[in-house]
Amino acid sequence: MKDYSKSPEEKQFLKEMGKKIQIARKAKGIYLRDLAPLCNIHYSNLSMIENGKYGSLILTLKTIAEKLDVDVKDFL
Repeated sequence: MKDYSKSPEEKQFLKEMGKKIQIARKAKGIYLRDLAPLCNIHYSNLSMIENGKYGSLILTLKTIAEKLDVDVKDFL
């Protein structure tokens, strides 16, 4: 069975990304519970993203970008 646990680098990446999301949200004066429904997610999921606890899809996209030698921003 494959081990899907995150490496220390992946954990750090998710924490940093989550912090950036949280900073942007707070800079706009938007509460977590107000932003979540606008994103079609539950506020607890948004909280987990902001705290670096959730982000499997993001890590997958990051890995794909690395293997293709492109910036993940190219997918947006």
